[in-house]
Amino acid sequence: MYEIMNRDSWVMLFNIAFSLFILMDPIGNIPLYIAFLKEIPVKRQRVIIFREMIIALGVIILFNFIGEGLMRFLSIAESTVQIAGGIILFIIAIRMVFPNGKNANLDIAKGSEPFIVPLAIPLVAGPSVLAAVMIYSRQEQRKTIMVTAIVFAWSISLLILLTSPFLKKILGSRGITACEKLMGLILTLIAVQMFMSGIKFEP
Repeated sequence: MYEIMNRDSWVMLFNIAFSLFILMDPIGNIPLYIAFLKEIPVKRQRVIIFREMIIALGVIILFNFIGEGLMRFLSIAESTVQIAGGIILFIIAIRMVFPNGKNANLDIAKGSEPFIVPLAIPLVAGPSVLAAVMIYSRQEQRKTIMVTAIVFAWSISLLILLTSPFLKKILGSRGITACEKLMGLILTLIAVQMFMSGIKFEP
């Protein structure tokens, strides 16, 4: 029994972490990070990226802990959360597969050092990530699993963004776009599964 629960816990952790990693979209954010930091020395860029990612992590974990209470306060059922979450993730996935110039309205102040906005919020701790965390926190009551999944997804995203100049040279613009669309397709499957689980849910 213990082994089954333990194995299920690992599966749940991986599923949540993978979904959050896709929503954080570090690969898709590489061109934006490069654009915002292009006037800043490379060594300082790494410091800024790490600082902004720490801020984003704090915001995401905060929403993890207030999410369940907020859902309870609003008297929202778990099936409703699953259906709504599936719809939200599906819309995000479609936008990843068929981009329409996301974040094009963000201003880039040349020579200035960004703080919190937009590198931490909304590029990493954006509405989609915060909404997903609130949804998952309602489904998964074990906070240890939630926090571990968040930190795991965040760590991989941090590693990718810290190496963004190098990855940009290797993958190129087309390679980055292709990776983002592939993640969008995977997120579509996750979204449909979440939606179907909500429909089949029996209180």
